[in-house]
Amino acid sequence: MVKKISLISWNINGIRAVVKSGFLEWLAKSPADIVAIQETKASPSQLGSNLLEPDGWQSFWNSAERSGYSGVAIYSKIKPLRIETEFKNPTLNAEGRIILAEFEQFYFLNVYFPNGKASAARLKYKLEFYEQFLKLIEKLRNKKPIIFCGDVNTAHREIDLARPKANELISGFLPIERKWIDRIITKGYLDTFREKHPDEAEKYSWWSRRTRARERNVGWRIDYFFASAELRKNVAAANILADIAGSDHCPISLELSFDK
Repeated sequence: MVKKISLISWNINGIRAVVKSGFLEWLAKSPADIVAIQETKASPSQLGSNLLEPDGWQSFWNSAERSGYSGVAIYSKIKPLRIETEFKNPTLNAEGRIILAEFEQFYFLNVYFPNGKASAARLKYKLEFYEQFLKLIEKLRNKKPIIFCGDVNTAHREIDLARPKANELISGFLPIERKWIDRIITKGYLDTFREKHPDEAEKYSWWSRRTRARERNVGWRIDYFFASAELRKNVAAANILADIAGSDHCPISLELSFDK
């Protein structure tokens, strides 16, 4: 017997905004077992039971202290063994950017990584967040395999954005940011989409709304599912769901299979 687990990750760019675009109807029809959302821009106290307790789902939230900013949540049909939203490192605790769910087969981390475009200070924070996050998952990996997903806010290679030359000096495609993804992969974390689609071009997960970029597919692949190499045999499929609207990002998916 094979047990299959389906996961989706989506930067929704505001839970209250995406609800107006049919998020709850999409969630009700979703075949996924686990849905991770980033940039919720709300705390549970601001939301109704339709979002906190939709039929068939449990939800878990980590929100920023700053109102209308950042935040992550997990909807799950599978009861986690535990949920963690507080970590020992202050860089990781800031701004409601991580939620950890432990399942039988793996640790699952839903992460909204910082954007470094606003200033040198924000780029510095982003790079420090990257470093501390890597330390966190390496420690967890001693106990069981890792899956982490979310908006990493960096395109890894030239194939991962429409206009690499025009953006090589822009945060999101800086060499120092891309080298962190190199390190992640060197340490044995699989970019699951590239595992299944190694040379597939023009596949993006974010498009600027200011230039109607989505209509022209002038985008960036900055949303990822990474899995530690111990799970390579369990990664059945990884895809980008570009036909699903409602945000400036689209969802991405990961299918896992385990022998019962």
